[in-house]
Amino acid sequence: MFPHEEKLIRERLGREPNEVEWAMLEVMWSEHASYKSSRPWLKLLPTKNEHVILGPGEDAGVVKFDENTAIVVGIESHNHPSAVEPYGGAATGVGGIVRDILCMGARPIALLDPIRFGPLEKERNRYLFEYVVKGIADYGNRIGVPTVGGETEFDESLEGYTLVNVACIGLMRPEKLVHSYVEESGLLLVLVGNRTGRDGIHGVTFASEELSENADRSAVQIPDPFTEKLLIEATLEALKTGKVRALKDLGGGGLTCASSEMAGKKGFGAIIYADRVPQREPDMNAMEVMISESQERMLFAVRKEDLEEITKIFEKYELEWVVVGETIEEPRYIVYWGDEKVADLPVDLLAEVPTIEWEAKPYALEKDMETPEISVGEALLKVLSSPNIISKEWVYRQYDHEVQGRTVLKPGLDAAVLKINDEYGLAFVGDGNPSYSYLNPYHGAMGAVAEVVRNLASVGAKPLALVDNLNFASPERPEVYWSFIETIKGLADGAKAFGLAYVSGNVSFYNEVGNKPIKPTPVVAGLGKVKLEHVMTMDFKSEGDLIAVVGITKKELGGSELHRVLGTDGGIAPRVDPEREKRNAEGILRAIELGLVRAVHDVSRGGIAVALAEMALAGGLGFEVDISKVPVEIELSPVEVLFSESQARFIVSFNRESLEKLGGLFDEFAVIGEVKGKALLFKDGEKELASLSLEKAREIYSSLPKLLGDEE
Repeated sequence: MFPHEEKLIRERLGREPNEVEWAMLEVMWSEHASYKSSRPWLKLLPTKNEHVILGPGEDAGVVKFDENTAIVVGIESHNHPSAVEPYGGAATGVGGIVRDILCMGARPIALLDPIRFGPLEKERNRYLFEYVVKGIADYGNRIGVPTVGGETEFDESLEGYTLVNVACIGLMRPEKLVHSYVEESGLLLVLVGNRTGRDGIHGVTFASEELSENADRSAVQIPDPFTEKLLIEATLEALKTGKVRALKDLGGGGLTCASSEMAGKKGFGAIIYADRVPQREPDMNAMEVMISESQERMLFAVRKEDLEEITKIFEKYELEWVVVGETIEEPRYIVYWGDEKVADLPVDLLAEVPTIEWEAKPYALEKDMETPEISVGEALLKVLSSPNIISKEWVYRQYDHEVQGRTVLKPGLDAAVLKINDEYGLAFVGDGNPSYSYLNPYHGAMGAVAEVVRNLASVGAKPLALVDNLNFASPERPEVYWSFIETIKGLADGAKAFGLAYVSGNVSFYNEVGNKPIKPTPVVAGLGKVKLEHVMTMDFKSEGDLIAVVGITKKELGGSELHRVLGTDGGIAPRVDPEREKRNAEGILRAIELGLVRAVHDVSRGGIAVALAEMALAGGLGFEVDISKVPVEIELSPVEVLFSESQARFIVSFNRESLEKLGGLFDEFAVIGEVKGKALLFKDGEKELASLSLEKAREIYSSLPKLLGDEE
């Protein structure tokens, strides 16, 4: 908390808060709980369209899928805890987002985990990577919620640190929506689930400052997936009674945050009897109980006459429960410990935190530069073997992605697809590119939105809604704050271009370690709706199919994978042209609907070369392409054509008979070759540029276990 804030609290209260009150205020006024540095700018994001049932402001967003089905979606970061204790930090990140979905009234059906680490050459980074993956896998597998996708990326700026973002989706009937706030006084507040311990005390304040070299492990919560599984089932059963008036999970800020937000949102107050809270450790005091962030706990608001019916359900699942307080008419937040009143604050002092606008200072890193001198063959080997490009099968084979039996498209493709009913599926994907965002935060953010739309289109899905997770360094750094504002503007313009809205999100500041800021890392996750009969995949299907590229290739190598593997900084980050992006994505959806294409893949990291290689590896079939046929803006060298990362591009393969109809759907379309043989063959006219056998390509592409020293 900043000195000016402490002064303001004393003025508003007219006295010095006591120790318990200061602890609660510190939690609620932390960046992580209050969003005080980001709130003024988040208002720029579009949050309404015809698909949105409930936008940002509660624990998760709600999107209309059809008349009988709503999708609940949320995204959270667990960066600080995972950097200190990767297994517990990542696992409790999963647990927290699952409860966020649950407390809107939905059954959680799938997880997505965009995760980022420092370079794998260093032991600490390998340790963080292996244990974050294990934490996500163990928790998700044990609660029976499949992890169906995500991204795994490595970047020098994350040395010794990690970004762990977790998104979750749930399913419910729209009329079953339950809110996180009360609308009457006299309700009982029932705490259910795990006992409260000293773990995670000051978790949100710890997440609202830079990480020091010797960070505090006790601020990391302890995961217990078995209790979570019981909590999921008990909560869903309790909700079926229709007697739950409000519901909130205990996440950051613990009991203080959950109960003050539940009561205060509509102007009510609460009395809390903190000594009644079941404790896991001896001699805990009121302050510890009020701000502990022990996991697997939920807070229900019920009427007195419904208490027995609801708590019988908890007992059936052998979950401990206690009436921990009640809502009152007066907008005050009062805490008792035994007979002693240990806190008495106006509820809005906890819930309404003033915003802070930091100094913002623009920077310009982009500059046009010469493309590095390198042969296509050498560039192909270097880029294909980059940890950001190679197959992440080592990661997702640890996740049970089949549990619940809805998974239509498994991890490793453009987007995951889950079966929702007999006719339709839900596509779910997450994207971000900090290398672009570092060079140009506005276009980097817009590019993340565009890539989500392209990924959804590639599997045949029309986009429904977005969520965003904004990972940044300290907002007190003027360049960081400027990059944050630019990111919001890019996210807003990107979404508006496609008529999309953000229904939920998360902001995580102070991501730095040893005074080194991370690159701006906005992650956008998107939901799409797809007819199951139209689900499309990227693998080449049969020898003799033609290969075409949709879209224009420009000299856009700034932030590219080629630059990264060659250690080149600078360049121009790819620009988003929303009209072209929309036209091409709509053309792809039309082509899939009309049955004109057999494989589709969007072009992103690694450019056309990597997109083609991935299609070949997925299908076990080679190709021969002539890159002189690729539509370009100005004359480009072969390396630029193959490794530029221009937006709005797709690769498609199709039967020759479909050529005329397919070409007619696009303004920018060119046949560049065909599916054939067992090699990746790149030519420039008649001249062979590079050739790589499928077998050799697969060996390179599957090298992650080798990098981890984990070969079986």
